[in-house]
Amino acid sequence: MTRPDTRTASQRLDDVHALSDELARLMRVVHALKTQFAAASNGDAARERAAHVLLFPLTRLGPLRQGALAELLHADPSTVSRHVTLLVERGLVRRVADSSDGRVSRLVVTPDGKAVTEGMTAEREALFARVTGHWTDGDLAALTGLMHRFVDDLTTALPDPTAAAGPSPAVPTPEKDR
Repeated sequence: MTRPDTRTASQRLDDVHALSDELARLMRVVHALKTQFAAASNGDAARERAAHVLLFPLTRLGPLRQGALAELLHADPSTVSRHVTLLVERGLVRRVADSSDGRVSRLVVTPDGKAVTEGMTAEREALFARVTGHWTDGDLAALTGLMHRFVDDLTTALPDPTAAAGPSPAVPTPEKDR
């Protein structure tokens, strides 16, 4: 049973403001973490790490067309193209003919690419385990649940890039940004 909200509209607005500030702060911290990683490695390693981010949706959703991947990530197609080229060169992704249209290809993660995603996931989870090590189990579960709900609601608020062109079977919309 849900309790009725007892806070005033002004108090709620203050909470929304505080949430906005905390999310901006989170984004700055994440940027700082990325900057530290880039500083600890050479330019190629930082560029590769940026490309590696493409491996996650391909691993989770399966083979995708490059354009669909760019749409899914809300990323510039030329940037995705450069990253895909690097992933193919490194043997982390391979192109396979699309069974429904042989003129285009789908991107498939290789076993080496899967190993990279597993390593990055382990690195991220180790950081989060260290940062939340002193939290109660309830606090960690509460944040996880609320974060999931928030990201789902935020994803729903994104404009649908396919709305003007009609539905596209190449873009898996239910998984938008997971």
